[in-house]
Amino acid sequence: MENKNYNKIILPRAVGRGYGTFWHWKGRYRVCKGSRASKKSKTTALWYIVNMMKYKNANLLVVRKVYRTLKDSCFTELKWAINRLGVRDFWEVRESPLEMTYKPTGQKIYFRGLDDPLKITSIAAEKGSLCWCWIEEAYEITDEDDFNMLDESIRGSTREEEETDGTDGLFKQITLTFNPWNERHWLKKRFFDCEEEKTEKGGITVDRMDEKAGILAITTDYTCNEWLDEKDKILFAQMKQNNPRRYRVAGLGDWGASEGLVYDNWREQTFDISKIKGIESVKAVFGLDFGYTNDPTALFCGLADTVSKTLWVFDELYQKAMSNEEIAKSIIGMGYGKEKIIADAAEPKSIDRLYGLGLTRIKSAAKGRDSINSGIDLLRDYHIIIHPKCVNFITEISAYSWEKDSLTGKLMNKPRDGQNHLMDAMRYAMEDCGRGSSFSFD
Repeated sequence: MENKNYNKIILPRAVGRGYGTFWHWKGRYRVCKGSRASKKSKTTALWYIVNMMKYKNANLLVVRKVYRTLKDSCFTELKWAINRLGVRDFWEVRESPLEMTYKPTGQKIYFRGLDDPLKITSIAAEKGSLCWCWIEEAYEITDEDDFNMLDESIRGSTREEEETDGTDGLFKQITLTFNPWNERHWLKKRFFDCEEEKTEKGGITVDRMDEKAGILAITTDYTCNEWLDEKDKILFAQMKQNNPRRYRVAGLGDWGASEGLVYDNWREQTFDISKIKGIESVKAVFGLDFGYTNDPTALFCGLADTVSKTLWVFDELYQKAMSNEEIAKSIIGMGYGKEKIIADAAEPKSIDRLYGLGLTRIKSAAKGRDSINSGIDLLRDYHIIIHPKCVNFITEISAYSWEKDSLTGKLMNKPRDGQNHLMDAMRYAMEDCGRGSSFSFD
């Protein structure tokens, strides 16, 4: 990384504190679960840019469950890291397809999605070794076999590269970063469950450090992020007071509880949308839940069969800070502008505006004292099949649970409010199915 035309990089200033053990680990698996704003993704991005420039034969594969989610996550984080380190002139950054090249050596960062497994299994580095893999939002990978496939793709010898690298040798490593929404996930059993004594310091907990198994598993929280501003800290303080359960997961990085889940009648499965649409009793259903600063706008897209009581979840929109104009543009761009969409009744002005922007079949959801529980009761009678690309829906439904009485600890007949935007949108979408009405794609 030395070049007399560039200033010397002081890594502690660029990276910040707290991640020393993570930064220096060279074992096979480096696993980091954490809260929002714990800088786990930014630290990981910085590590890869620094070490790609250090190890001249290293190449990186960056993976998420769905390819289209990479551009606004890992790809953006790595571009930020390049700029943060002041090394932009050394890197070629391409958006079509997503790819980054370290110009002095030709090393590459590749981006792939598990929705196209052939592009992962067939990948080969042009120079050096494909020795590193970063799996962001690893929680989205619900099938452990998908991870095993990735694990196998980062195998083979790096001996030749070690002899010519000029450092202390390459090493194979997979890094997994994620938010821990449900304790039943295979990641917990595989990497975190152990008898080792945990150590905690400054917002970083080392849950497991197993050199024989090559596993480092850590938990991070927002308190290790020295760059959080006061507004961010206030949001976490409010979350701690108003929604303690969500704070434990989104604030402290603890595992979400699996007890008292609202829905256990679902599975993830690939399906052919066109074949499902061809079933005579199947109707298209769309629901919209509004959000903005702290909560995402969520569009639920499903196919409901009121005869077999099956609901196929085939698409979603899930994005923060969307204006009404952006919502309408996105929905029309997805091809659903002419569909009947049932939206949150709490936003009548937004519904009117979206109607004026071209969503002429949008309508307000019914509101009533028992509308939430009635909608849940209806959905619990269905078999819910979720397409793997609906990663936000899978995250929400696997953590959507009933409230607990703070005194007795017993479950209440009220779902927890928080990470439930697509859950609400699904209820709105299915509203007419409870009345026996029907509607479908035009």
